[in-house]
Amino acid sequence: MKKLNKIGFPSKGRSSEQVLNDLNFLKNSDVNWKSGKSFGYVYYPGEEYAKTINEAYNLFFHDNALNPQLFPSLRKLEAEVVAMVNHLFNAPANASGCMTSGGTESILLALKTARDYSKTTRPFMDVPEVIVPASAHPAFLKGANYFGLKAVVVPTIDLVADVSKIKEKINNNTVMIVGSAPSFPHGLIDPIEELSNLALEKNILLHVDCCIGGFMLPFMNKLGWDLPCFDFKLKGVTSISVDVHKYGYAAKGASVILYRNRSLRKFQFSIYTKWSGGVYGSTTMLGTKPGGSIAAAWAAINTIGENGYLKLVQKTMDSTNLLLEKINEIPELSTIGSPSMSLVAIQSKSIDIHELADNMNIKGWSFDRLQHPSGIHLTISQVHSVEIIEAFIKDLKWSISKVKSFSVSKKMHRFQVSTLKLVSKLLPEGSISKIQKRFASIDPSPKRSAVMYGMLGVLPDKDLDRIVKNLLDKLNSLDD
Repeated sequence: MKKLNKIGFPSKGRSSEQVLNDLNFLKNSDVNWKSGKSFGYVYYPGEEYAKTINEAYNLFFHDNALNPQLFPSLRKLEAEVVAMVNHLFNAPANASGCMTSGGTESILLALKTARDYSKTTRPFMDVPEVIVPASAHPAFLKGANYFGLKAVVVPTIDLVADVSKIKEKINNNTVMIVGSAPSFPHGLIDPIEELSNLALEKNILLHVDCCIGGFMLPFMNKLGWDLPCFDFKLKGVTSISVDVHKYGYAAKGASVILYRNRSLRKFQFSIYTKWSGGVYGSTTMLGTKPGGSIAAAWAAINTIGENGYLKLVQKTMDSTNLLLEKINEIPELSTIGSPSMSLVAIQSKSIDIHELADNMNIKGWSFDRLQHPSGIHLTISQVHSVEIIEAFIKDLKWSISKVKSFSVSKKMHRFQVSTLKLVSKLLPEGSISKIQKRFASIDPSPKRSAVMYGMLGVLPDKDLDRIVKNLLDKLNSLDD
């Protein structure tokens, strides 16, 4: 296999041809998402739309939305994207928002806003608390850690937010509760209306994470799907996060954080007026805001339009329904819950689902793994045609037969997991992660992860945390 030159700062520039050849070589090892064999991470609207979106991105490639006075075009484009998305979510007249780099930044800003808002409404409170259902995105835990909030994680009931348990956890320090529409792991919408009523009753903020569902659910409503209410129609909903770079088919990173009113949005801003470099004001976490992603989001919405999104959503849901129908015909498999949209979680009571996933990877398919309960996760989009779904099901049946057949590797996998489970009970907590770091025995693989997931399922939390940190360190290094 071809290898690139040893890494060091280049003493002189190389030709465009050499640079692009190396980039193309590296890209060849990436997942081929245009083939439809990848379920997640990339959302592609088709070449006709993509061409305009790409050109819009390139037109504003060098521009910076940090200073809207210098780039009034970007100020107008961002404001219009926010207004258009607010319209989708039935926002009141005084609603506002900002564009961000992605769903995580939108969620972090909702948390920062809740913290700073609470300082004015409850100045004598202890550590502000945010109540998070166990199914909510980990970005809420990340943000709570960043901003000094206490995240109170509440178990779900039937995989959605348990309103009664959330109510039990509300106290004088609670500043915000969280709901998902839908949650990523299982594609289920939390009881947002009940959470809204609870937020109003307790006079606290309610954030709805609609990052992945934001450009699906509103159009599903228009197409006649019977969905529970999840937007600003509910008086208790105070903020919503929506990713435009997912089912909105914009370029990465484009998300929107929406607020019920402009006064709440002000708590998101960062201001410093005594800097020697002048008055500093920033609306979001980023200082520099790439103009390309803002322009591409505006172009995506205006190029695709409501009629285009309705067609894309219908195509996506036709494929989703076909997949669900085929899964229900396979006795070894079942879905985890009844998904509200195009996120499908598959489990098995009779075979090792992670072994099944490994065999599907060998066939060229890629998707996410789930745990608690174990499963595989498919994000279906418009690129997944009926033919792709049928090919997936064919390979799924082949993979099931492989998992059910005898193999030495499977026996070794079970032996390794059983041994690790026993050893983890005998050794002091933290020992396993130290052994793993020294010998790198638990290693991620794009095609074989059943052993890793089996091992992770039997280890103490501190060992798990250390192992994952070691893996992240390895994945983000230039080590061979």
